[in-house]
Amino acid sequence: MELILKYFPDLTEEQKRQFADLYDLYTDWNSKINVISRKDIENLYEHHVLHSLGIAKVIRFKPGTKVMDLGTGGGFPGIPLAILFPEVQFHLVDSIGKKVRVATEIAGSIGLKNVTTRHARAEEEKQLFDFVVSRAVMPLTDLLKIIRKNISPKQQNALPNGLICLKGGELERETMPVKNKTTMWNLKEFFGEEFFETKKVVYVAN
Repeated sequence: MELILKYFPDLTEEQKRQFADLYDLYTDWNSKINVISRKDIENLYEHHVLHSLGIAKVIRFKPGTKVMDLGTGGGFPGIPLAILFPEVQFHLVDSIGKKVRVATEIAGSIGLKNVTTRHARAEEEKQLFDFVVSRAVMPLTDLLKIIRKNISPKQQNALPNGLICLKGGELERETMPVKNKTTMWNLKEFFGEEFFETKKVVYVAN
């Protein structure tokens, strides 16, 4: 939790409480439904919460923005971002029902009013959003094909509407087909933590 305050020092008391509550909630749910590697749960704040918040270092979503978190699993990056941006609407979608249940229960437990969840495949979701966010659910070009229908033409943020992914490793080949529309940031530049050495935020304008 100290790690979150280190990089996001201006949190309200409510946001601090919500972030603090995540550890016990995820530990409890993870013992019943495995959404995070059991060995990794003690690294929840660095490997999952702070990682998710990397997106907030490249864009400050304006109030009223609509964001879909595709392949949310147990709620990453959607739940940490929803805590940070209480005036932004987040729609968390995953094809695995039990994972959606965890995300739904945790969002409810900490009192998030700006989160909706859906158990569905990406192809089934027809709503329009300003941005789609995701944590490495599939190759970039496959993801872009699926979510293109979901990106709203109406712009309201500093970055044009599009896809924002958290990915690791060598991404030059993967981003090649959309090179002209792609911007990448290394998370180590924002957080300095060794864990983020190969982790990147990848933004593709629609």
